[in-house]
Amino acid sequence: MDSFNIQGQEFAPGAYGVVRINAGRLPSGNRISISAYIFRSRQPGPVALFLGGMHGDEINGVEILRRSITEGMFANLTCGSVICIPVLNIFGFINFSRDVPDGKDVNRSFPGTMTGSLAARVARLITKKILSLVDFGVDFHTGGRDHWNMPQLRYTARYEDSLQLALESKFPLLVQKPVISKSLRKVARDLKKPMLIFEGGEALRLDHFVIEKGIELVKNILLAKGMQEGEQKPKVAPLIFKKTIWERSPDGGIITYSRKAGEFIKKDELLAIINDPFGQKETRLYAARSGYILSHNNAPVVHQGDGLFHIGYNGVL
Repeated sequence: MDSFNIQGQEFAPGAYGVVRINAGRLPSGNRISISAYIFRSRQPGPVALFLGGMHGDEINGVEILRRSITEGMFANLTCGSVICIPVLNIFGFINFSRDVPDGKDVNRSFPGTMTGSLAARVARLITKKILSLVDFGVDFHTGGRDHWNMPQLRYTARYEDSLQLALESKFPLLVQKPVISKSLRKVARDLKKPMLIFEGGEALRLDHFVIEKGIELVKNILLAKGMQEGEQKPKVAPLIFKKTIWERSPDGGIITYSRKAGEFIKKDELLAIINDPFGQKETRLYAARSGYILSHNNAPVVHQGDGLFHIGYNGVL
């Protein structure tokens, strides 16, 4: 087993430590750094990456990894190594924002460049200093503002290693997704390193149900890879959806929701009622097809075209 060299720090087999990677500085001159926790067993094995806070307002993933660290999840690995980064986008986290201050999305900036935007520089640091060391990983996300995601694990379409990792995790809800250009998952696939996406809850809201599901996912992956002793809890066969659509608001107004994430729906079933604020008009939204609700909108007032329900299904429309 070789030592890890990250930002000039050596991490030999059996070592534990924190490395702070310089990510830039605030206008005040204060430096901002990304804290990467390194846990290494003395026995050879895979290297896992657990990453949170890609988008600064998605705090459930931050809390999942914070608790995984403080509860000693990675303290006694039987083999292999873990790199854990609870907060990648420090700038967004400070400002309660999805993006960095220049408005760029880190997850649309990979593999990045050190001569580009702030988002591109953060992406380059992860690609060069971290991704080169790992064998697989999980990137923790939530829904957007006012969008609640049922805890789900997204794997990469037409990439067997990604599906296999998702199945090994024993997670109950799996969703197939194509890669997005310039995303971490796209770069990881190009490097032949499966990267799963955990989605759960909504932005700027801690959700303890979602957090528990995320911690369970981390533990099950470590068990599946033989990096911890023990057995995974028996699980029923997962729900797997290979296609998704959005049910969008046909009109704007005050909305009353009839269904929510985690429920199966049938075609032509009532999903929501939208009323204009003056009591002059009512619009009803009915399901365009049967499926499973992966995500629902929580906003009390919606605009025409807003995504209200994200539906998973298999088969053709």
